Amino acid sequence: MGQRLSRRPDALRRNALLLAVMLCLWLYLVYSCAAGELQGLAPLLRRAPAAEEPSAAPEPAGPLSSFLNGAGSKRLPQAIIIGVKKGGTRALLEFLRVHPDVRAVGAEPHFFDRGYDRGLAWYRDLMPRTLDGQITMEKTPSYFVTKEAPARISAMSKGTKLIVVVRDPVTRAISDYTQTLSKRPDIPTFESLTFKNRTTGLIDTSWSAIQIGIYAKHLENWLLYFPIGQILFVSGERLITDPAGELGRVQDFLGLKRIITDKHFYFNKTKGFPCLKKAEGSSKPHCLGKTKGRTHPNIDQEVVQRLREFYRPFNMKFYQMTGHDFGWD
Repeated sequence: MGQRLSRRPDALRRNALLLAVMLCLWLYLVYSCAAGELQGLAPLLRRAPAAEEPSAAPEPAGPLSSFLNGAGSKRLPQAIIIGVKKGGTRALLEFLRVHPDVRAVGAEPHFFDRGYDRGLAWYRDLMPRTLDGQITMEKTPSYFVTKEAPARISAMSKGTKLIVVVRDPVTRAISDYTQTLSKRPDIPTFESLTFKNRTTGLIDTSWSAIQIGIYAKHLENWLLYFPIGQILFVSGERLITDPAGELGRVQDFLGLKRIITDKHFYFNKTKGFPCLKKAEGSSKPHCLGKTKGRTHPNIDQEVVQRLREFYRPFNMKFYQMTGHDFGWD
């Protein structure tokens, strides 16, 4: 009797141990099967989207991640420098690109005068990527004298801000001629191109170097599509003598904080132009290239005076239209 009682606890322990081992084996088998099934389903789950969201779009990246990834989006320009040729448009664009909230195309797109048939999607694709709060810009000086450009830009966006850099039309014409002369040294003299007939003193307004400077005539075309308050007129002369002052006006016009100030410029006596102490994305000083600031040829002063007389009434009308006296007379 005593022996049977003493063996019972041993039997109970063996049975408990056996049950524990069996339970462990069972749990292991269940876990293995479940893991195997999930592993087999994983490729299918990766290939097939959820049935209720067959084309779910990914979450848009935030501004910070977009910036770090060089992302952002391409937008049609909210502001365009539309003119004028040899007025100082390149200088203005290079100065503006120092501002962290301005993103601009480097090359001139010539969309609204030469490439309009390519379509707005093509034009948008030329633009740099921008983040929220940044302004997309481009500059093509020939827009100002292109008859179709105002209607085309208005059709893109009636709210587009326009900037025109203007310069004494006589000096501008000589600068225009100087540029052409550097490419084609065999062209006729400035004096011979200026007149239809030198004897009568009749100015040849079909010559583009003369025609571009009739600012009032071109502006009339733009005012058919844009209010005067949507166009900023920048003085090409003051862009040289007071770049920070003119850039202040431009930044105000674009609704930007005045970040570009006197501290960004130094005057290069050799070129006769202001230069940037630090260009966009660089820690080095930057001046405009060799094509800017060319030495003008000597022009017969009688011809210069005749041109000043020719432009005077057009200048006066331009002053009245813009409400600003540029002091060219």
